[in-house]
Amino acid sequence: MPSAAPEAVRSIVIGDQTVAYQLRRSQRRTIGLAIDHRGLRVGAPNRARVGDIEALIRQHGQWVLDKLAAWRERPAPQALDITDGTVIPLLGEQRVIAITPLGRSGWQFGPQTLYLHPSATASARQLMEKALRDKARTVFAERLALHAPRLGVAVPPLRLSSARTRWGSCSHHGGISLNWRLIFMPLPVVDYVVCHELAHLKEMNHSPRFWAVVEQLCPDWRALRLELRQWGKTVAGY
Repeated sequence: MPSAAPEAVRSIVIGDQTVAYQLRRSQRRTIGLAIDHRGLRVGAPNRARVGDIEALIRQHGQWVLDKLAAWRERPAPQALDITDGTVIPLLGEQRVIAITPLGRSGWQFGPQTLYLHPSATASARQLMEKALRDKARTVFAERLALHAPRLGVAVPPLRLSSARTRWGSCSHHGGISLNWRLIFMPLPVVDYVVCHELAHLKEMNHSPRFWAVVEQLCPDWRALRLELRQWGKTVAGY
């Protein structure tokens, strides 16, 4: 997704409740509402009046209150316990964690196994994340280098992110951020996110022209977007 202007925190009264919301303005054409673990988030065109924005929020007031209540009641995802024999996905394929001495090396990838050597300063979970971030940086850089020339653009700078609900973003300066947890997912899903963000180098919006660029790079994007959502639920505990 394209990066937008910094978010402003505002509040609005809906019924008898005061609801805080984060307002992000960008070059989008319509006002959009979204609710996640961070609360109510509103995307609006740069020129939209606050009165019009808040009128739309009140129009959907009951939906907003119901969704916020549902998020408050949702249990936090349980972090997976990383021990000898734990099975994790890596690019969609099962990989077994083996806790074993490795000399000075903290981790090592085998054909079907990720070997970890925890220490007093690095737990198995910390080592797993470091290993997978290292793998993610290599794989994502390779996919950007593969797909950017297809679009006729230079390979953009890559940054890894840890966002819980955002898989990628593209800044107005041309840099791309990709969530390291994508490394759990099959390569075609990774490619979809890479192509999605590269398409923003041509169209910094989600207009029909943008989706046409995505389809040029990734004809199966609709199916892969659905698969991404399913995988997102699967890797919530990592």
